[in-house]
Amino acid sequence: MIGNGVRRSCFQVLGVRVDAVQIQDVCRILEHWIQRRHRCRYVAVTGMHGMMEARHDPSFRAILNSADLVVPDGMPLVWLGRLRGMDLPRRVYGPELMLSVCQQTSASGSRHFLLGGAPGVSERLASALQNKFPGLRIAGTCSPPFRPLTKEEDEELVASINRASPDVVWVGLSTPKQERWMYQHRDHLNAAVILGVGAAFDIHSGTKKQAPSWMREGGLEWLFRLFQEPRRLWWRYLVYGPKFVLLAALELFGLRRF
Repeated sequence: MIGNGVRRSCFQVLGVRVDAVQIQDVCRILEHWIQRRHRCRYVAVTGMHGMMEARHDPSFRAILNSADLVVPDGMPLVWLGRLRGMDLPRRVYGPELMLSVCQQTSASGSRHFLLGGAPGVSERLASALQNKFPGLRIAGTCSPPFRPLTKEEDEELVASINRASPDVVWVGLSTPKQERWMYQHRDHLNAAVILGVGAAFDIHSGTKKQAPSWMREGGLEWLFRLFQEPRRLWWRYLVYGPKFVLLAALELFGLRRF
């Protein structure tokens, strides 16, 4: 059981635990965590890219497996879960999850902090979310530099987040950076939960276009994103993608264990 009556079913993909949950399940779990405030938890919203990063880096695999929830943001993970008997009608799409949580908490008074994006993106995201959900409380925003922070800068960032007293911290730093950040800072933040949602910052702030629904639900979002950013994403989709299919097939048919 994860909490609030939600049973934890999960399956393994390349040595990473994936929780067989849907967006409505995640919303109920987050509500339970916010109410209890037992400790700061973190949620990895991941797909094929995260699985392959974990395959090549054992330390990152440990970070994913240490997460309080690893949710399937990617149709390949949904398909693999179904083949293992899991009830997964849809993926837990990061941008959609963000909207669902914000809608749910807009009337409860929960406070949100937005961390990530290029300069100005988190502020535009805050305005967009508050326009969409009147009453949503944005406790603060920050777009950190892309370079590694100094020890002093990192401590000040943590202090500024804690001064804002958020319940939910949204992190949009892209995989694997955002998962590493959540893992490293979870014991230093007073929030109830941290969620890494990557591209949701750019999509909801209007910085980047979102793939059509039929592509998102049909497992073709990668193609849309590849055409948007070929120089940045070609390795992820044209090299990691085929490798993932091969390794997942070997695992599925019992020819290799991870």
